[in-house]
Amino acid sequence: MADAGGEGIGVNYGTKGNNLPTPEQVVGLYKSRNIGKLRLFDPNPNVLNALHGSGIQVIVGTVNGDVQRLATDASFAESWVQTNIVPHAGSVTFRCVSIGNEIIPSDVAQYIAPAMQNVDRALKAAQVTAPVSTAVSMSVMGPSPRPSVGVFSDVAAPTMSAVISFLAANNYPLLLNAYPYYAYDPKYMKLDYVLLNSTTVIVHDGNLGYTNMLHAMVDTVYTAMEKVGGQKVEVVLSETGWPWGGGPAVATVEYAKIHNNNAVRLAANPNGTPKRPGKGLETYLFAMFNENLKNEGIEQHYGLYYPDMNEVYHVDFP
Repeated sequence: MADAGGEGIGVNYGTKGNNLPTPEQVVGLYKSRNIGKLRLFDPNPNVLNALHGSGIQVIVGTVNGDVQRLATDASFAESWVQTNIVPHAGSVTFRCVSIGNEIIPSDVAQYIAPAMQNVDRALKAAQVTAPVSTAVSMSVMGPSPRPSVGVFSDVAAPTMSAVISFLAANNYPLLLNAYPYYAYDPKYMKLDYVLLNSTTVIVHDGNLGYTNMLHAMVDTVYTAMEKVGGQKVEVVLSETGWPWGGGPAVATVEYAKIHNNNAVRLAANPNGTPKRPGKGLETYLFAMFNENLKNEGIEQHYGLYYPDMNEVYHVDFP
């Protein structure tokens, strides 16, 4: 099935709300906005059924609680694929299967790479073509003051080395969740750099120049991957966003609108990042809706839309 519109732009579809639209309504909203990619955190059958024939590419995740069993029980990995992927494979384009979300580092991180291997084998046995990866946050990084010195932390490095080795061997991407919002320190950073709003270089790193923090974060991860054999592994930005309320003074509708529109602009730019030019950065905004069952505060204020499908603010999708 061919790639849909959106030029590498997707939106995360979280379902932690008791007042959200039906999956059919949500898929209709994605299509009406020309959003060609969607990330789903678990293999919700109602959502996957609604996606049949939509042309929308889907990243689908395993729940974190399944990762250890997927790693240690190949038959469970096979049944997971048969139950959650195979019934939809003829009608849904799976961009990627993500083994867990942000569980490196943790006490189950050691199971990520073997779980990826088991699910990959099960997909191939079922004749389903889909990359297998995992989604990591910037917490996998060690002290990295500049992109050119990016390094994985001591605690994350063993797991990341195994993950990157698998991804490199199969030409699969790494999924990265990166939020300049959380890294913003007004004492040391210009707000335009964090909002991705500058058109001039703010951070110089050798012969490379950075106008925005998001590209700097991604290139820091690229440097770290190169050190463990991931020279050719691509980064897919599986989450980025900006809260529009529920928190500090910078959590405003205005800033969320600026950041997310700029993230879309950067994703559509074929120049890519300074370290990896020549290819746009596939990007998934977080998130489609405000979710009222998430923790109170900013976590309930990431949505582009209210649950009634009215916009919180407008994002220009290509």
